[in-house]
Amino acid sequence: MSKFSRRLVIAAMGGMLAFSTALSARAADLIAIITPSHDNPFFKAEAQGAEAKAKELGYEVLVASHDDDANKQSELIDTAIGRGAKAIILDNAGADASVAAVQKAKDAGIPSFLIDREINATGVAVAQIVSNNYQGAQLGAAEFVKLMGEKGTYVELVGKESDTNAGIRSKGYHDTIDAYPDMKMVAQQSANWSQKEAFDKMETILQANPDIKGVISGNDTMAMGAIAALQAAGKKDVIVVGFDGSNDVRDSILSGGIKATVLQPAYAQAQNAVVQAHDYITTKKAPAQEKQLMDCVLINGENAKSLETFALK
Repeated sequence: MSKFSRRLVIAAMGGMLAFSTALSARAADLIAIITPSHDNPFFKAEAQGAEAKAKELGYEVLVASHDDDANKQSELIDTAIGRGAKAIILDNAGADASVAAVQKAKDAGIPSFLIDREINATGVAVAQIVSNNYQGAQLGAAEFVKLMGEKGTYVELVGKESDTNAGIRSKGYHDTIDAYPDMKMVAQQSANWSQKEAFDKMETILQANPDIKGVISGNDTMAMGAIAALQAAGKKDVIVVGFDGSNDVRDSILSGGIKATVLQPAYAQAQNAVVQAHDYITTKKAPAQEKQLMDCVLINGENAKSLETFALK
């Protein structure tokens, strides 16, 4: 082999080694995905959607749950910082309580892309991609009023009070329902997004209000608790409407239990956040708007069969 040929081979090998090293470094890039508990299918769908898209784009992933504990969330963000994550996808543990944690990530040079829940600060996260909760709540409330025949006593189950979405959905419900004077709310209680707590609260509410005609819930998990309590009490004709678009509520709608819900696109929302994170990592270009709204869709007996994992097929 001539010296010229040998140099070509060495150069080629060097180029291959450099390319291989670059691929290894790229493959080591980490995206942290932090959500509330995966016991709730909505949050599980978020994590699965984000993880699938991140792996598709060649990232390693760290998937964790803060269980709506701001201190645990802060520790998980510390872990993401310590592992040199390139970005954090976060469904946060409180609109106020999460600002410091997201700021801490920013100060460490790690961009955060929030999904589902906003924080009460701008310019800290790169993006806040959330469902249009007010629009969705008005859809659900309009269907609820229609199903109730524009009259009757009802109960509202509200989500976790520290969660901005709980208040926005409740306002959307009432801005619609309160326009109908024959709709009378006899109880309004927080069940903290919990199925068990909703079941317990509904049992207690029924003791004082045995003849209620409807229940409107801030999420599907609480709606499932409410319908279980109603069925246990032999109340089969009470109108129940939820919010999320879970498979559990889809199945309840199809079997004649819960009457409607509002789909917020958890899976697509999380994947969108990962795509925006990837664009930011590779180009340093932020999305045109930090706060981005994704519209919701009413789900009832007419389209429930097309619902699968927080998406219409």
